Amino acid sequence: MIGQFFRLSLRGVADLRLHPFAQLLTLVAVAMVTLLTGLILLGLHNVNLELLKSRGEVEFQVYWKTGLEESVVLADWEAINKLEHLTKFKTFTPKSALTELASTLGEKGDFSWLAENNPLPYSGLATFAVPPEAQSDGWAARLLTRIKSMPGVDKVNYTPFQADLAQGWMTLSRMVIWPVLGFLALIISLVVHNTIKLSLLTRMDEVEILSLVGARPSYIRWPLLTGGFIQGVLGSGAGIGLVILVHSFIAEAFNFAPFYIEIHFMPIQQLLILGGAVTFVSVISSWVAVKA
Repeated sequence: MIGQFFRLSLRGVADLRLHPFAQLLTLVAVAMVTLLTGLILLGLHNVNLELLKSRGEVEFQVYWKTGLEESVVLADWEAINKLEHLTKFKTFTPKSALTELASTLGEKGDFSWLAENNPLPYSGLATFAVPPEAQSDGWAARLLTRIKSMPGVDKVNYTPFQADLAQGWMTLSRMVIWPVLGFLALIISLVVHNTIKLSLLTRMDEVEILSLVGARPSYIRWPLLTGGFIQGVLGSGAGIGLVILVHSFIAEAFNFAPFYIEIHFMPIQQLLILGGAVTFVSVISSWVAVKA
């Protein structure tokens, strides 16, 4: 029994060599829908990361007065570093700010002619972790006033709606985005099903002949189900590989001033669910096509 099971499974793998063009089209379709779903999940994962991060953090972009003495700026930097709940403080001298700006603009960013008369001020990006007990008692506003009152500070940029934006996004995710992704998953299932079914239709003559000579249904169906499983594994693996390739190109796309956003790859759990779901749909599609 076990020997026959392995023989039928190997036959299903070997049968993939039949009608290679139809098999290739099936693999391409499975890989493309996996890529599409993976990119959507990747984008959703990173938006959630950024907005959830901002829920518990407040950022202040601080600019000092132009032409200020370095000692005054250093004293203010030291004072900010001593503030409670500070998690990160990235500082820029006029020279480093000019270099950062030039690197951001690429070939067009040649500002060497400004080196002797740099118009940029000292600046810094201060990130604070909002304490749980201070979510709604004006803590951020008081901190903003304190930073603005420092001797050399010219202006401070601060977005007071980060927490509201994050909360709104979570509500939108629950009520709209996940249902839309569920609908998209249904559409993808239908696409994969129809593609594999069309691929199996090229072998209907073989199935009918085996039925006429008295072959058992399991003898007919198992190699086809094995082929659907292999197509699902290879197609989803290729799609996930394409997602990894796309991520390698865009990971640092927004990691520059003033964004400093690194695009993170999705968790391994989501990858396994994606690959497993596509493979499962491929097997079910093969089963339905054989039954039909």
